Amino acid sequence: MTETQNTNALFDCANRTALVTGASSGLGKRAALVLAAAGASVVGVARRADALAAWQEECVGKTASIVADVSNREALPDLAARVSEPFGPPQILVHAAGINTREPADAVTAEGWDKTLELNLSAPFFLSQALVPNMAGWGRIVLFASLQSTRAFPGGIAYGASKGGITQLARAMSEAWGPRGITANAIGPGFFPTELTQSVFADPDRAARNAAQTCLGRNGAADDIDGPLLFLCSEASAYVTGQTLMVDGGYTAK
Repeated sequence: MTETQNTNALFDCANRTALVTGASSGLGKRAALVLAAAGASVVGVARRADALAAWQEECVGKTASIVADVSNREALPDLAARVSEPFGPPQILVHAAGINTREPADAVTAEGWDKTLELNLSAPFFLSQALVPNMAGWGRIVLFASLQSTRAFPGGIAYGASKGGITQLARAMSEAWGPRGITANAIGPGFFPTELTQSVFADPDRAARNAAQTCLGRNGAADDIDGPLLFLCSEASAYVTGQTLMVDGGYTAK
């Protein structure tokens, strides 16, 4: 029987460098705040300089921000170099940038389809691929799945396809990079109030119906993501990889 570990150390991210895409808003911003509070040096990436500056002002800890569009695949090698400049190569990658065009199946455009899959699915892979060689024996990759990874929602065919792909991407990354000491997992949020879900929460009746669909009888609050995120980004999840952790109040359990 091995000696019991220090439980505080299990979730400590001190002396780690984290990259968070989509750090300017929503669950990406929350992830960047939480990781910095846990001791990580955090590089936030997003398209909006003003929103990134606001995140840094709110943050406690060592942070840097880079304005970039992670859906621009040709620029990803350069971005991989830039995110390594402030604190060294990141060992924690949180891919939170995303888009939902909400186009009905019969109205899906090639532009909307490509934009959705490029940002939600291709960018997490190719940016990770560029950064993995510098992870030096320890790494954590956290992807963002969705209720639509397993459920079909109206107007969500492109988004759902991308998020279904995320669950498989976590498994495939685990198989490919596990021998290097790198884990890859996904968080599947339920209904949280973010920019992507503004239309949902703007309708009180709809928000209430969604809450009633969960086992806990409520929608998500920002701090509900903190524990699961720290678990997957820290030593606490050393033997967990290729998994999708649904943080949805039991929505997918009913």
